[in-house]
Amino acid sequence: MRRDHIFFKIFQQNPSLLFEFVDNKPPEANNYRFESVTVKETRFEIDGVFLPPDNATTKIAYFAEFQFQQDERLYFRVFTELMMYMDANNRSQTPYDDWGCILIYGSRSLEPSKSRIHRAMLASEQTRIIYLNELGDLREQSLGLGLMMLTIVPERNAIESAKFLMDKAQTESNDRRSLQAITDLITTIIVNKFSTLERKEIEAMLGITLEESRVYQDAKVEGREEGIVLGREEGREEGIVLGERKLVIRQLNRKVGKLSKPLLTKVEVLSLEQLEELSEALLNFSTVANLEEWLKARPKPVEQE
Repeated sequence: MRRDHIFFKIFQQNPSLLFEFVDNKPPEANNYRFESVTVKETRFEIDGVFLPPDNATTKIAYFAEFQFQQDERLYFRVFTELMMYMDANNRSQTPYDDWGCILIYGSRSLEPSKSRIHRAMLASEQTRIIYLNELGDLREQSLGLGLMMLTIVPERNAIESAKFLMDKAQTESNDRRSLQAITDLITTIIVNKFSTLERKEIEAMLGITLEESRVYQDAKVEGREEGIVLGREEGREEGIVLGERKLVIRQLNRKVGKLSKPLLTKVEVLSLEQLEELSEALLNFSTVANLEEWLKARPKPVEQE
């Protein structure tokens, strides 16, 4: 499941959700904005940066990382990215006063096995680690946390949990657009969990008509369409392919190292279907040569006139 996309959408809709993990949240917490940024000097990708409003009394930048697979170099990358971002920003006219870091794991088992080098950063009050599978009963959480936890709920409990969250959204959401966005997120998560089921089977389980959902209007799901989470927004194409491409390139940079310009160009012209195939294949990559071999085996894209 492309949880990066899902968490991006969750925080994009409700940036203040991050502060459920912050003990001493700033007074302007409800006015923070959420961004996914690139540190251009080295092409580092930061999953989420939460930036304070311009009128904040104390300007604290919060960084979030969502981790659902093993990455032994995670802490090297995260804390390097964080400090480089703070350094670059503090050369500007509006520097930040402080920072906080939230590391969100699907489970404790995904933590890097060696963390001694980073023990001071990890023990700091500025860093907090969250294990979604240890938060307790999904039904006792806020709607936003419930959506996060739904991504890791076992299939046997997924439908019941999804229905509960839909009912909760109906009760708590006064805005129709917000309710539709939550419904789309829940639908996306369930479609990804049950990728082998037909649309009508999922409709029957959820008790809704999926073709009326924006998820299915934007990308007619046939089998496994995991890129649907970045569909179109109101009257504007958000770019399913663009979002999928960004995630795949980020995963490749982490897996085999920074891509050369020629390789990056080849990845950027892949179709949505090919990007999804690559996102699965790269899990078994260990070197750039694996990527080169995979690309050679793919048919060349048809040039547009």
